Amino acid sequence: MSDVGINSTIGEQEARFGDFFALLKPRVMSLVVFTALVGLLAAPVPVHPLIGFAAILFIAIGGGASGALNMWWDADIDAIMRRTRRRPIPAGKVAPADAMALGVALAVLSVTMLALATNLAAGAMLAFTIFFYVVIYSMWLKRATPQNIVIGGAAGAFPPVIGWLAATGTMAVEPWLMFALIFMWTPPHFWALCLFMRSDYDDAGVPMLTVTHGRPATRAHILVYTVLLAALAIGAGFTGIGGPVYLIVSLVLNAAFLAGALRIWRRDEVLAEADNYAVEKRFFRLSLLYLFAHFGAILVEALLRQWGLGGWG
Repeated sequence: MSDVGINSTIGEQEARFGDFFALLKPRVMSLVVFTALVGLLAAPVPVHPLIGFAAILFIAIGGGASGALNMWWDADIDAIMRRTRRRPIPAGKVAPADAMALGVALAVLSVTMLALATNLAAGAMLAFTIFFYVVIYSMWLKRATPQNIVIGGAAGAFPPVIGWLAATGTMAVEPWLMFALIFMWTPPHFWALCLFMRSDYDDAGVPMLTVTHGRPATRAHILVYTVLLAALAIGAGFTGIGGPVYLIVSLVLNAAFLAGALRIWRRDEVLAEADNYAVEKRFFRLSLLYLFAHFGAILVEALLRQWGLGGWG
């Protein structure tokens, strides 16, 4: 990580609370919070509301710590990419050292407090998740291999496992099914973004699939991963986290997602540029709905099971 061209702008304006909050990637944090909440509530162990609130709060803070440390490390490439150049560090609103200090402090706080509020297993899994995102993905994989988002996507898939552990203190198959759902969803979601961000990753020298293998190959990969994701997501409807409500939601969404992936696969760059990547942008937006709706359906099934109405009987 290089601070060249970043430190020179610091001091021109005083950092505000909103600038530090932006370091925590609040939009990403919302996904972390929701999937962790589903993992916690889907667990077969009742959790006291106060403990549950504390667990989700500290998981959210841990996610924010990861975001701050990621922005600290990636400040040099964030300054190059159009999508990220207005982030607090490249924009000169927060000094890199302050971002790192905030990230480390929040990481230690969140892991310690989650372990104290729930159990050591949940705290340890949160610590591993932060380490995986910051060190394995941000510092190593992101700039080393086009498989960065495939392997690194595991970091974003751990929150429901942490939520489950916070409730139970033990492992089971169900949280890993939720993990697998996010893990397989991440590549097509992110590669669609890479397609319509065009040259950002080329300019920054980040070996995303669009850079190393080209856009046609990326489109084919999106289709392959979407097919695998659909099989996993629909199959999960017949497991302990599924049920009739989940299955209906999954069938509808996966039909739409597969149709979108097919449209992306069939397109060439001339057509995509002509309509400003409209298909790719729709697919990306659909991918956000896709994940939230699947986890919303898992949550509904969990609540129905608590009332003796959910699952397959």
